[in-house]
This record gives sequence, C-alpha cells and structure tokens, in this order.
Amino acid sequence: MEVLKTINLTKTYITGEQKVEALKDVNISIKQGEFVAVVGPSGSGKSTLLHLLGGLDRPTSGNVIVDNTDIYRMNEHKLAIFRRRKVGFIFQFYNLIPVLTAEENITLPTMLDGKKVDKKYLEEILGILGLKDRKNHFPSQLSGGQQQRVSIGRSMIYKPSIIFADEPTGNLDSKASKEVVELLKFSVRKYNQTLVMITHDINIAQEADRIIRIDDGAIVKDEVIKQ
Repeated sequence: MEVLKTINLTKTYITGEQKVEALKDVNISIKQGEFVAVVGPSGSGKSTLLHLLGGLDRPTSGNVIVDNTDIYRMNEHKLAIFRRRKVGFIFQFYNLIPVLTAEENITLPTMLDGKKVDKKYLEEILGILGLKDRKNHFPSQLSGGQQQRVSIGRSMIYKPSIIFADEPTGNLDSKASKEVVELLKFSVRKYNQTLVMITHDINIAQEADRIIRIDDGAIVKDEVIKQ
C-alpha cells in the first residue's frame, strides 16, 4: 500500500538575483513498510527533499501526499498537528530538551497535544530502545547513542505511519551507528512503519530495501536492493 507520493515536487530559492533550483519535478512513490535510503553529494537536495516530505518546508510547486492527504493544502496550524501526530522525525543532533528526562522527551509530542500517554506502549518502546534504566536521566547524563535512542522513541510515540531520519548516525561512532540503524530497522518492521533516511554512509544505505540517489535536485537513480 502506498503511504507517500510526490507529484512534480519543486523547490526554488531566490538569493539576490540568483535563482537556485534545489529540487526539480521530483516524483516518487513509497510503500508502507519500506525502508528507503536517500543518498547523494552535499548540496544535492537530500535535506530539502526530506523537509518537504515531512511538512517542514513548503514547495514552490508540486504535491506531497502522505496517507492520502495532500499535506500542503493544509494551513500552518493543521500542518503542525499533522506533523506531530502522523509523522516522526529523527535528526543528527537529537534536538532533545535538556531540562526534560529521557521519558519526558519521548512523550513530549503527546504532552504538547494534551493527550494521555499510552503507558504500556511507552514501556514497550523503552524496552526496545534499551532505555528502561535511563528513563529518568537527563540528556546530559546520556551518551550520544542513548540520546539518539531517545529521539527515536520520541518519533515513535504517536505510532506514525512514516518516520523521516536526517543523517541519524552522523554524530555517532561506528558501534553506536550500527546499533541505531538496527533499532530503527527492528522498530519499523515490528510496527509496519515506513522509514525514509538520508545518509552519507553507503554501508548504512545498503541496509535499506531501496536506495534513491539524488543529484543537482533530481533523482538520478531509484534502485530496489531487497524485495
């Protein structure tokens, strides 16, 4: 089942008198349960693509359909709610709140919504991420790998159909990187979620079901690695 689709997705920036096409008529379709790696050189448009797919930036033209919803037909308020409830984000630098514990950082999206936390599901997530004995620790008391696990938990708390990860291992050593990728693969399989990950590490990309290569704002290769 298709969970995400773009139609002629284009993003143009104007800097002074210069027009820069960060993305040019990108058309992709991603199925539920797929792990898709997006690769390409620096400045190729990878992050721009991910931000548009996740509703973090608006395109110049084109459409992004997530779960049969054309997300850029929403106003800013509805789009913010959609982002919080329907998609998960993981970034390179964790983006944790330093004065909140690991558990509070994970449950932050539900707190912002005034929703009750599903305690059973929270304990399940903490167990999967190996954070049960760290849930009352603050970010400064956690290693980089543990902090990234917290951000993974935060992305999972609303049981989103799709998770976007922007270089989630870029700030970790090789051991922690491998652990984070294995955790992501396990969690998306367990909950039948879709994972779209930007990575510069070709070894991590090879773990995906599919690799999309982007260069100069356009998709130059879309290759299925695993059926």
